[in-house]
Amino acid sequence: MIWRRLVTHAVALTALFYAWRSVRVLAGWVRIPVVETIAHAPALSIVVPARNEERNIEACVRSLLAQQGVDAEVIVVDDGSVDATAVILERLQREFPALRLIAGEPLPAGWVGKPWACTQGARAARGDWLLFTDADSRHQPHASASTLAFALAQRADALSIMTGQDLGSPAEAALLPAILQMIVFASGPIDEINDPQRPDRALANGQYLLVSRNAYDALGGHAALRDELVEDIAFARRIKGDGRFRFVVAEGTQLVRVRMYRSLREIWDGFTKNMYLGARGDLRAIAGGVAFCAALSVAPPLLALASLRRGERRLAAEAVAASLLVMAVGARGATYVSIPRRLAVFAPLGIGMFAAIALNSTRRALCGAGFTWRGRVYPAKNDAR
Repeated sequence: MIWRRLVTHAVALTALFYAWRSVRVLAGWVRIPVVETIAHAPALSIVVPARNEERNIEACVRSLLAQQGVDAEVIVVDDGSVDATAVILERLQREFPALRLIAGEPLPAGWVGKPWACTQGARAARGDWLLFTDADSRHQPHASASTLAFALAQRADALSIMTGQDLGSPAEAALLPAILQMIVFASGPIDEINDPQRPDRALANGQYLLVSRNAYDALGGHAALRDELVEDIAFARRIKGDGRFRFVVAEGTQLVRVRMYRSLREIWDGFTKNMYLGARGDLRAIAGGVAFCAALSVAPPLLALASLRRGERRLAAEAVAASLLVMAVGARGATYVSIPRRLAVFAPLGIGMFAAIALNSTRRALCGAGFTWRGRVYPAKNDAR
C-alpha cells in the first residue's frame, strides 16, 4: 500500500537526520585531561547531598576523601535519611575526623530536597570553589584536581561533566546508553551549549557540578532553584541566561563514574520525574519528541515485518537499514562516553523506552499526580514558554 511506502521512506529519512544531527551534536566535545596537582590551587569544598543512600554513600565518601593534588574539604548533608545512611556516615567520621557531617534540617515548604540539602552544605562550605556531587558517584584520586584545573584553564566560572556509567543489570545496559544519548541529542550541539552567546542551549549533569563561590552566590545559589526537581538543567539555564559567567560542559568519564539506577523500576521512576519538567511542560515539544523516537525505535521493525509479509523486500530492507543506522549512531556515541559499543544493538529499545517515559511523565503531570522521589511527592511545575 502506498501509505506504508510513504511511512517507510519517512522513517528512513528520520534515521538519516538522526545520524547527521548526532554528528553535529558532538561537535565541540572535549575530554578533560588528568592533572595530578595544581599550583596555587584555590580551596575546594565538596558537598554531597544524601538521602537514603546506604548502598552508595561509603564508596562515594571514601573516594572523595582520597582526592589528591587539591586542597579540599568534604561535606555530606544527610537529608533526613530513614535507612542506614546516617549510621554509615557516623562510622566514617570516626575513621576520618576531617569529614564534615550535617544533619539536614526539615524540608521547608516550597523546596525540593536536593536544592535544600545543597543549600545547607554551601552555607557550611569554606572553599573558593564548590563541587556538588551525587552520592552514587565514585571519584578517581585526581578527579577534583583535574576538573578544577580545566575550569581555571578555560576561565570558566562553572563546569559540569559527563560522567562514566557503571551498568550492572541487564536493564541498565540495554536502556541507559540510549536514554542518556537522547537527552544530550535533545539539548543541542556541545559547542552551542558551551557558547555564551547561545543562552537557549543549556545542559548540565547534576551528578557533578563545579562552580566558583563568586558565581554561585551572585546567582542566588540553590535557593534560586528551590522548587526545581531538575535542578541541574535549571542551573544551566540560569547561569547562561544571566550572561555574567562562563559555563562549560566537558567529558570526564575517566575521572568520575556513577551507577544511577539498578533496575528497570528505578530507571522508569528516575527519568519520569525529569522528562516533563526538562521539557518545561511544552506539550508540542514532547509530542514531537515522542513521534521522533517512535520513528527510530518501534516503527522500523513493524514496517519491515509488514513489508516482508507482502513480499516487498526492498521496502523491508529500507526499514531494516533505518534500525541499523540507529544502532550505528549508538555505537559511535558510546565511544565518547566509554560505554561498550556492543550495547548499541539495544539502541532502538532504549529510544523507545525514552518515549514511553516521556509519555508517563507527561501523564503524571497533567493528571496532577506529581512526581515521587526519595519518598517525597512533588507537584509538577509547568513553566513552558
